[in-house]
Order: sequence, then structure tokens, then C-alpha cells
Amino acid sequence: MRITAIRATPVAVPYRTDEVWAFGRRRGLVSVLVEVDTDEGLTGLGEAAAHPSAGTVLGALSSLEPLVVGADPLRIEQLIQRIDVVGTWHHMGASSPAVAAVETACWDLLGKSCGLPVHAFFGGRFRDEVEFFHYVAADGPDAVKEEGRRAAGAGAGTCYLKIGADELATDVERVAALRDGAGPDMAIRVDANEALSPGAALRAVRALEPYGLELVEQPVSGRNLSEMAYVRSRIDTPLLANEASWTRSDQLAVLQHGAADAVSADQQMDGGLLNLKRSAGICEAAGVPVVKHSLGELGVALAAATHVIAATPNFRFANQAYGALLTDDIVEGRFGGPLEHYTRGRLPVPEGPGLGVRLDPDKVDRYAGLYRTAAHDFTFHDPGALRRAPALPKR
Repeated sequence: MRITAIRATPVAVPYRTDEVWAFGRRRGLVSVLVEVDTDEGLTGLGEAAAHPSAGTVLGALSSLEPLVVGADPLRIEQLIQRIDVVGTWHHMGASSPAVAAVETACWDLLGKSCGLPVHAFFGGRFRDEVEFFHYVAADGPDAVKEEGRRAAGAGAGTCYLKIGADELATDVERVAALRDGAGPDMAIRVDANEALSPGAALRAVRALEPYGLELVEQPVSGRNLSEMAYVRSRIDTPLLANEASWTRSDQLAVLQHGAADAVSADQQMDGGLLNLKRSAGICEAAGVPVVKHSLGELGVALAAATHVIAATPNFRFANQAYGALLTDDIVEGRFGGPLEHYTRGRLPVPEGPGLGVRLDPDKVDRYAGLYRTAAHDFTFHDPGALRRAPALPKR
């Protein structure tokens, strides 16, 4: 079998409510769907998060073609080494989502060619379903409280809330509202996205801990691991690395510095599913659990990650997905997509050959059209945030 072409389709899918973080907002997400064609008539599916933009991903995919077309897609290690070493892509950075999408499509092809689900190649199912957190993206405390009620009513076990407001009192008010709405049994994870200095992080976490935090994600810069270790040593809530831990090399450094109690990993930021499995192994050797991060993804990338998580014991916390925000998806059936497709915050592991999901052509056409006409509405370039000239850290 040989790869004959790579086809890419950017799509924009709206949220039901804006995704808000410390430095802006967006009203939906953009992903680039990738189809890898072969000379045997099989097509593999992949998906690249539009990070830092869809244009960057499309440019990377175009540059990848000479390294990929003509290759055997079932020799995945060899193909990725060709990209990394011959193509000198081993310092990937912003090009990583494109590489990950191609690698995912090759796993899909392998599964389809063998009639087996992808998780069979990663050790087989350790669990039959995968837990994801409920993303609470509401602004004011009343809306946060109501979203907490929605999460509890849907049976979710973990709520995720962004912090890092201009004033600490705003964060405290929102976390208190979430606890009130979600009830005493809900795990609450907060994420500052590096918005705080060490002193501000200590004050914030101590002010929020009375509301019962599960994890505090990346409260300070991910580029200063000594700073992270300092904060970790002075709070009671476990610290989750994210911006500090996007690649296996980053994760190893985090562990060596004792800078986190749990580590976030993302196949999109480190070249694919095999490296996601490797990340979990590195963390397991250090006695540290791993959490799946998402830059914003639809059903193809979500299914791919679900296969690896299902086959890997060290994913012990709820993982990141966008079911609480998405209005729709681009795959057939009920995998991924809006919250009503989840059961108690969980998704079943797909059992069909390969990734076990198929694109819905009508939805792909619809959301590809939306990307063409309104892509600028789906970025984090919030005009209000731009006028405030934001900088890290905020306080």
C-alpha cells in the first residue's frame, strides 16, 4: 500500500456559548480534516487543530507532501522518522498538528486494512469508556452556577473552569458559584493558562481551595519550571502542568524538576498517537498520572485519542473535550459532538475498524462553507482583549 494524496478541509463549528479564557474568547472552533488516500482505495482520516491557525496547518500539510506521498502508510514509525529526520521536522512546534493528523490517518488505515480498531494496536482496551470533563465556559457567576447545575444533571464527574481574571475576587465569585450549582460531589478543576505570577498564584489557589479543587492547571509560566515547583510546594491542591508539558521532552523536564503532580499531554502538540502513548509511559514511570489535553477538536481527533486513552491505565483523571460547548460535529452517528452524546461525562470506545468513525459529508460541506465565509469569527482575536494590550502574567 502506498500513499497517493493528502486532502485537507478546514471546517468551523459553532459553540452554544463563547469559550472564554484569561485573554479573550472565541465563538466556535476551527479544525482541519485530513484524508490520506492510498493506491488500494482505502482512505485514512485525521484531524489537525487550527493551531496557531488553519493557514499554518494547511501550509505544513502542503510541505509534508513530498515526504509522505509514495510512502507505505502502515510503516508508521518509518514514516514519522522520515518526516522528523529527513525532513528535519523534529523541532516541530506549530507544525505538529499537521504531522499528528497524517500519523492518525495512518493508524486509521492500519486498522481498516486489518479489520481492527486502533486501540488493538496500543495494547487493547483497559477501559470500555473514557471520561471527559464538563467545560464551564460561562462568564458571570449566575451563568456559571446554572452551567454547574447542567453538568450535574448530565451526570458529569468533573467541571473545568478558566480562572485568571483581572481581579482575584472575580475568580473566587465564579468558583463559589460553580460549587453552589454543581453540588458538593463535583470535582472542580481550574486553569489559569499561565496568567499569574508566583505570588498571585499562591494567593489565588489559597482563596479557591475552600471550594474543593481537584487540580489547578498551569497557574504560572510553563517556561520556568523552578517557579512551578516553588508554587507546587506551597499549595495543597495538586498542580497540573499544561503549557509546560506539550511534548515528551517537556514532560521529562517537568518531572525532573518536580514541577507538577499530574501532566497534561496532547497528541496534536507532539506529533501523534504513538507519542501520546509514550507520554503516558514516561509519566507512569515517574508515578505521575497523565491527562489528555485538547486545543479544540471534533470527532475524528477525539476518537483517535479515545482509543489511546482506553488502552492506557495512566489516564486516571477526566480528560479534555468540547462536548459541553459544541453545537454539532462532522462525524456520523453519536460519537463526540454535543453534550447529549455523552453518558455521565463518558464516551464509549469506538469498535469499528480503524478509528471507528466516518465523516458526515453534509456536515463537512456545511461547516467547510462556514469556514470560508466566517473563519475570522472563530479565532481568539477578541477585540476587547486586543484593546487592553494584554501581557503575561496578568497579576
